[in-house]
Amino acid sequence: MPPQQVLTFRAGPRAAARIREAGLDPQDIEIVPGAAGGPKGLGIAALDRAIFGEWLPRAPRVRHLIGASIGAWRFAAACRRDTVEALDDFARLYIAQCYPPRPSARFVSRCAREMLAALFTGREAEVLSSPLYRLHILAVRGRWPLTRDASWSTPLGFGMAAMANALGRRHLARFIDRTLFRDAREAPPFLPVGDIASTQAAQSIRFDAFHTHVVKLDAANLGEALMASASIPLVLEGVANIPQAPPGVYWDGGIIDYHLHLPYHRAEGLVLYPHFTDRIVPGWLDKGLPWRRAHGEWLDNVLLVAPSREYLARLPLGKLPDRNDFKRFAGDDEGRMRYWRSAVGESERLAEAFMAFARRPDVSRLSPL
Repeated sequence: MPPQQVLTFRAGPRAAARIREAGLDPQDIEIVPGAAGGPKGLGIAALDRAIFGEWLPRAPRVRHLIGASIGAWRFAAACRRDTVEALDDFARLYIAQCYPPRPSARFVSRCAREMLAALFTGREAEVLSSPLYRLHILAVRGRWPLTRDASWSTPLGFGMAAMANALGRRHLARFIDRTLFRDAREAPPFLPVGDIASTQAAQSIRFDAFHTHVVKLDAANLGEALMASASIPLVLEGVANIPQAPPGVYWDGGIIDYHLHLPYHRAEGLVLYPHFTDRIVPGWLDKGLPWRRAHGEWLDNVLLVAPSREYLARLPLGKLPDRNDFKRFAGDDEGRMRYWRSAVGESERLAEAFMAFARRPDVSRLSPL
């Protein structure tokens, strides 16, 4: 397959104009979002290594990495000093997950905590003091029936939340709040100027339908924030009472911010979005609602880079890895691991295509976002 068919490039008007005028310059990149999506993150592993290990370091500057679920885990790895090794460790450990039939949420949570410990325990200060990156992690905090994680209230609460979301995304705010665990040194530039005070206390702001609690990251809450950001309801346990954060139970940030539709337009620089797909779905519960797609001025300065449909069609099983592979390969963990390693290997073509575009952007390949 020709390299130009491997990736799609979709740009907002400000990003497209900048690339047409000056090419794709790493110095222009101010924000990098990372979507929720579980094993899909393995499918762009080599693209991450190229961006964080080679391309962005060519133009050192402060950059804001904002992630939910696996996006937060990928970016925390990128904040280690040994960025490429850390991203490789993350992929290796993620691939090695093995579960018995019908594992309990407690069992899955314990495995996730062990993975996070292997990657980050003892390295918290290193991650949070990266000279190049500011790490920001998204999670959600339960309201009303979701103020605790219990065998009856959790499925009831999230069932009600799904029905409310189907009526309108704003109704989901009755059940969960957004929580942004942000770098203590600097707030992300998409937050409204003046809304973030210099105190250590958690704050609540609003820039869309959801209350957003803003909590500063430190060594005591980094691991818990990462854990909460990937805690899928009913699959993993909720994370209770995270240090420095408002009391409550926290779950997967992708429930509100699946593909991170945030007010990026407030940033002066560009947003480079290495993504699994060429569209942005606001929340996890919006996946089955095709009319829920991100658009508007928030995306003006975004360049979204994603595997093309032609690339996906040539992968084993014609898709990126996903959580259904645990069922698809039930009883054959070795088969699943081989499949996932193959997807990681194939992603080298994504990295090569991105670096070729960055060297000499073909602006005819830019599609509107």
